[in-house]
Amino acid sequence: MTIENNDAAFDFTRLRIGSGVDVHPFREGRDLLLGGVIIPHSMGLLGHSDADVLTHAIIDAILGAAGLGDIGSMFPDTDTAYKGISSITLLTRAWEKCREHGMQLINIDATVACENPKIMPHADKMRLALSSALNIPDPGLISIKATTTEKLGFIGREEGIAAHAVVLLYR
Repeated sequence: MTIENNDAAFDFTRLRIGSGVDVHPFREGRDLLLGGVIIPHSMGLLGHSDADVLTHAIIDAILGAAGLGDIGSMFPDTDTAYKGISSITLLTRAWEKCREHGMQLINIDATVACENPKIMPHADKMRLALSSALNIPDPGLISIKATTTEKLGFIGREEGIAAHAVVLLYR
């Protein structure tokens, strides 16, 4: 399907959308990393890698859009090579695979769900870290939003953080 306008035709069949969701519980004694940025907080997140829940959701969305599986299939938590690894490193590797399959990034829209800490004061730094990992010159292609669950559920009880990301790619 193409849509014609005065300037050019655009082939919408080349668009690929992906969605990613990740959740990690809080754990004392770890840094809290979100979008490749250390966020001041009394606890970090528990996980096999650095547990960057936002970056993990973005990786899953990118891999899903490209038809390349998910973070667990590409970087299994049963492999000691990924123990404690930077999620930004995993994002760079996943994106390189997508680029090998002819993918171009149109945009990323991500939401972090937690009661505390407050995320938005760090969003610009996260967009810069993520755009650098993806080797894209415009951090404006990445949207980061934050929400709470109004004190409901494990997020409301401040037991962990969840993230959701949607990615649009063009092949």
